[in-house]
Amino acid sequence: MLLIKTRKQLKEHLWALDKKDDLGLVPTMGALHIGHAALIQRAVAENSVVVVSIFVNPTQFNNPEDLKNYPQTLTADLEIIGNIAKDIIVFAPHIQEMYTEKVKSESYDFDGLDKVMEGAFRAGHFDGVGTIVEALLTLVKPTRAYFGEKDFQQLQIIKKLTEIRNIPVEIIGCPIVREANGLAYSSRNERLSKSMREKASFIYRTLKAAKKKFGTESAINVKEWVKKQFEQHPDLKLEYIEITPTNTLKPVLRKYKNIKYRAFIAVYAEDVRLIDNIALN
Repeated sequence: MLLIKTRKQLKEHLWALDKKDDLGLVPTMGALHIGHAALIQRAVAENSVVVVSIFVNPTQFNNPEDLKNYPQTLTADLEIIGNIAKDIIVFAPHIQEMYTEKVKSESYDFDGLDKVMEGAFRAGHFDGVGTIVEALLTLVKPTRAYFGEKDFQQLQIIKKLTEIRNIPVEIIGCPIVREANGLAYSSRNERLSKSMREKASFIYRTLKAAKKKFGTESAINVKEWVKKQFEQHPDLKLEYIEITPTNTLKPVLRKYKNIKYRAFIAVYAEDVRLIDNIALN
């Protein structure tokens, strides 16, 4: 495994490789878990060369405390990556490498994909995501880049980013990986107490029940039902529940045939913010 910390060294190394047309990129912020490992394993299976980036991007945190509390676990991350494949290239730059001047995000027009759900509650978040993902895609020039569907809104925005910036890469969304109790794997889960980690499984159970209801009830009724479930569960504070078409991400008022829908949720558990989503049809 090769650990690279500068853009210049990464550029030179990639340029010297024989196979540049079969390259996979897995962008991460570190604190790797089984969900990340699944992305990396798929990238290794589908590409001759794989780059895993580890960079905690400050411009996508709208809450300074969240940034401060984000775990930095490079040694453990390298061990996880090394156990998957020995020839993975790890790019772990310092902030100055990715933001040569001011630590400031670009401004994007994502055609409204960034104005709802996470965008509505985390001002500037997706501009920060877009800035660093565009920088990585431009630097690495991968054939394929891998992202988890737990951040489904982010996945759609990154696809839009490659479209508006005309970046020639295949963006691949990978299924959500869950703990035994159904809780979606997240670096934030480590901040939960053992009892709360178990209680938080209620999030996925409720999403599964909402999916069942969506087959026979309106989107509005399903959303109201979810809200009532969380009102009866005081340990978990619902921030939002939304049902949208997968392509526009705009809140749905009426269901139509031949349209794919998804339910999105954000919940606070012990001041830890958890997100999840589920395909409804």
